[in-house]
Amino acid sequence: MRRCALLLSLLLVAGCSTGGFSGLYNAPLPGGAELGDHPYEVSAHFADVLDLVPQSHVKVNDVPVGRVERIELSLDNTTAQVFMSVNGDVRLPANAVARLRQASLLGEKFVELAEPPDPAPGELTDGAVIPLERTNRNPQVEEVLGALSMLLNGGGVTQLQDIVRELNSAFAGNEEQIRSLLANLDEAVSRLDGQKEEITRAIDALDRLSATLRDQTGTIATALDDIGPGLRVLNEQRDQLVTMLESLDRLSGVAVDTVHRSKDDMLADLHALAPTLQRLADTGDALPDAIGFLMTYPFPEYAMNALKGDFVNADVRVEIDLGSILENLTRSSGPLLPLPGLTDAGQSGLRLPPPVPPLPPLPLPGPPQQGGD
Repeated sequence: MRRCALLLSLLLVAGCSTGGFSGLYNAPLPGGAELGDHPYEVSAHFADVLDLVPQSHVKVNDVPVGRVERIELSLDNTTAQVFMSVNGDVRLPANAVARLRQASLLGEKFVELAEPPDPAPGELTDGAVIPLERTNRNPQVEEVLGALSMLLNGGGVTQLQDIVRELNSAFAGNEEQIRSLLANLDEAVSRLDGQKEEITRAIDALDRLSATLRDQTGTIATALDDIGPGLRVLNEQRDQLVTMLESLDRLSGVAVDTVHRSKDDMLADLHALAPTLQRLADTGDALPDAIGFLMTYPFPEYAMNALKGDFVNADVRVEIDLGSILENLTRSSGPLLPLPGLTDAGQSGLRLPPPVPPLPPLPLPGPPQQGGD
């Protein structure tokens, strides 16, 4: 017995001489993770570490790769900072995440290090800190049981019987209507499914319209700001606008009454004007040609093409010697006056154009008939 007490005393003295003894937390547990020769230390901030303790496992893909060294309160006293030692051969991205998980339903807690969906370049190195936004924890069994107890005791489970009873009362005797409703619903869903391309196209068009309107937000805002004074002016002139519309309504009534009263006279005038219009239509192209000749009388229209400017230079020599005039007349082989249809040899007879038939007299409109008013 004395030998055992002496041996224990020697061990305690040896432990104190090599740096002191700080409790069982520093004693390595059997079956722990192998840290290797060059482990590195990382820390993670958790909002709640539950009952996590030092010497708990640190795992990657459910494989122990380290252990929890210590748990401290952060400098700002808002989170718990967990310091972990990880095997130096484990490579994780610089933005690795940390989760507080449970080995089994009533098992121990451990920290799981994992790779995020979008890993960042670089690696998790010694002294790295995982912030609070990249850590979380799973719900505890106590929390799940408490929520279930609240649901069963104070929740809506007790009202399920009332809900089922009311549904039975609503459906009883209405089977045909419900069946028809389901058939109509099935048809509506089938039609919507058949028009899904058009619906998708409409949604895409609406998206493009929304993008266009978003790009023109400034213009729309300016238009809305500028339309205010215009609306104010319209509001101030509302009485004048209403009066104008009422006057237009009375004017339209007078115009309609005038048209109804003068309808017979107007039809008689149109019937009287019909022969004249018909004669003008029968002249065809002769009337435009005659009008053109009338504007350039006594010269034909084409004779003016050779004249430049708005005047004509002409040298006129008038000889009034009666003997020369008679001599010239007697030597001419043609008639004294150049009549149409008569040749220079005088052998062709005079061909006059046929006379134009006289126009029929225009019927004069009679006196307006007196209405039966």
